[in-house]
Amino acid sequence: MDATQTAALLRQWDNLLILTHLRPDGDTVGCAAGLCLALRQLGKRAYVLHNEEATPITAPYIAGLEPPEGWQPEFVVSVDVATLDLFPQSAAGWKGQIDLAIDHHQSHTGFGKSTCLDASCAACGELVYDICLALGPVTPEVALPLYAAVSTDTGCFVYGNTTARTHRVAAALMETGIPYREINKAHFRTKSLKRLQLESILMQGMELHQGGTIAVGSLSLADMAQVGAGEADAEDIAAFLGQIEGVSVSVTIRELKPGECKISLRTNPTLLNASDVCALLGGGGHDAAAGCTVAGTVRETRAAILRAIEVVQAQTSA
Repeated sequence: MDATQTAALLRQWDNLLILTHLRPDGDTVGCAAGLCLALRQLGKRAYVLHNEEATPITAPYIAGLEPPEGWQPEFVVSVDVATLDLFPQSAAGWKGQIDLAIDHHQSHTGFGKSTCLDASCAACGELVYDICLALGPVTPEVALPLYAAVSTDTGCFVYGNTTARTHRVAAALMETGIPYREINKAHFRTKSLKRLQLESILMQGMELHQGGTIAVGSLSLADMAQVGAGEADAEDIAAFLGQIEGVSVSVTIRELKPGECKISLRTNPTLLNASDVCALLGGGGHDAAAGCTVAGTVRETRAAILRAIEVVQAQTSA
């Protein structure tokens, strides 16, 4: 379905519950909050399910939007979620009951009864903006979280996924009078001391491959504990190594628990498709940014992602 059809479907329902993804970023929480508030402006009962992994920088967007105890939805919506295994534990009971999935990942698996998918959108926030616009006027209250969604998923409009349309959507949201300067400062120009220490650890343990074009860095549980860092300190740290001159492929490995690691891959998509690489390890995403979670130690994970990169490179050059 397109945005207009999706808005028409949402108008038919009341008591709507909106779900976000594991390790929530600005896009998923911004989409959830913006859509929830747009539905409430229509007089509907809409809530965002609690996400236990929300950080101090993402949690405020959905604060006050969580459902009261005992409330049951009639219609369940997911936003910015590509696969069923990306739901947090709090949403485990809803995995088989997704009435509508709204997403922008090309690797989306079609788990919802209905799907609104546009992989050309740099952020899911662009697509949710279109839906909210079809529902009615986009007020500053709705625009603020949607701007955060678009801004964060494009790295403040510097990532390669940013398009002219992305800027047009951002401009329309800014014109509602939201405090966009404060949003961007909070997400992009403010770092904790612990975050800077994590970046130092990444640099110290970084490996360069293929003539310095591939950078691989990792953060173990011990590294996080060493500086007393939490999830908020590591948010979007996957973008860090890609800033090194000459690097076209960056890999950031996070040890989530003993024997399990998360891989975040960022690439120049004209040279290497990130989604194709991560698909080999059970993940997915976009051409330029993808991820996966694999079983193994940090060292084993590092070897696995390098093998996957080489496989896709060989397939591309064949």
